[in-house]
Amino acid sequence: MAEGCTFHVPSDHLLVVGLGVSGLAIARHLKRHGIAFVMADSREQPAGAVQFRREFGEVPLHCGDLALIDMSAAREVVISPGVNPQQAVFEDVRERLIGELTLFKRALPHNAKVIAITGSNAKSTVTTLVGDIARCCGVDAGVGGNLGTPALTLLEQGHDLYVLELSSFQLEMVEQLAPEVACFLNLSEDHLDRHGDMAGYQAAKQRIFEGAQCAVVNRDDSVTWPQVTLPTHTFGIGAPAADQWGIAVHNGESWLCQGDQPWLAASALRVAGIHNVANVLAALAISVAMGWPREAVLTAVQRFNGLPHRVEVMGEHAGVRYINDSKGTNVGASLAAIEGIAATLTGRIIWLGGGVGKGADFSPLAPALAAHAKAALLFGRDAALLEAALGHAVACQRFATMEEALARGAELAQAGDAVLLSPACASLDQFANYEARGDAFRAWFERQGEPSAHAVKE
Repeated sequence: MAEGCTFHVPSDHLLVVGLGVSGLAIARHLKRHGIAFVMADSREQPAGAVQFRREFGEVPLHCGDLALIDMSAAREVVISPGVNPQQAVFEDVRERLIGELTLFKRALPHNAKVIAITGSNAKSTVTTLVGDIARCCGVDAGVGGNLGTPALTLLEQGHDLYVLELSSFQLEMVEQLAPEVACFLNLSEDHLDRHGDMAGYQAAKQRIFEGAQCAVVNRDDSVTWPQVTLPTHTFGIGAPAADQWGIAVHNGESWLCQGDQPWLAASALRVAGIHNVANVLAALAISVAMGWPREAVLTAVQRFNGLPHRVEVMGEHAGVRYINDSKGTNVGASLAAIEGIAATLTGRIIWLGGGVGKGADFSPLAPALAAHAKAALLFGRDAALLEAALGHAVACQRFATMEEALARGAELAQAGDAVLLSPACASLDQFANYEARGDAFRAWFERQGEPSAHAVKE
């Protein structure tokens, strides 16, 4: 260990790195199981430090430079999903480096089942819908993971089934999660600052299939297919082959079908956009793979309203729809939202984009915006990068804030148009998270319904 170390991990203790929601869940899990550990975070003043000291006052906590930790005696080093395992500081303990899902798998009862869902986009929607379906079918299901409740916290609650949304950060740190069903929804450019390139990103996602009983994959996105031999069910927005899932015309309208068997009219869904039809098809494929009863499955699907901040229709003003897709934090998500919403409009889209681009290539948005958008209103840190990538395809304007962009969008929009916030970027330059950004959109929209918002200006 380098000279100057100030924090030594005691012999046979675990070192937990990353004091956030997942880090606290890891700490609580270890305490419940009587496993000795110490905690560390690279930040000098992590937000969770006060809570940690309140719950684990006797456990040593290191805040600051991880290079000042002597990890040599640690039995294992458990890293939270937000901690990059490729950091040089972990080089000497790489063979002892694990993530939260490894702890989850070790403690999972033998009779409990797991449905694991990943993808660049829509995994929260599909995970939530599958959880709703499971409960409607009478299954005791815990729903969480990367979404909402951490997997280790769900485990404490003791469910029969765990429906887990899993990020690439979580998957790269687990071997043989062995879910009953592994679902890989789609893959688009994201998190390249962590994984290096698309091959690294895809490889992390592919770990979801290790030990799985069957796979559910996107027929229209070949990189989602397992690289191991598994019984595989596909979904897509075209007409399906036998036993696969897709959209076909039945009695003169579009239906969600399994092979030539119609299940549900697309018009019966409460969620908007063709991309959400694909999400429901994925959930149906998972449900049938699990052997759940058709009637209960369809009841849950028809009740599903979608999730906040995910292509959430706020309402209309003067015939213009306002749609909050703040969760559209990468190019693939925003592309799906643009194309999905455009198919439902008589007018065009006024698109709001911007924030922290995470090194993404924005150019794939250009053809969709050229075809469907009246204007691109850009804000936040990477607005100039967006304009450079898109300016040849659509009229672009830059603004300091999202609210300024929204005000301009309201001026440009006409009846039949939609003002769509789907920023293709993370929010952390101007907001605490994507929820706060979406809440600001909602607050702005609601103010437009107040009398003062429509007062005649002198």
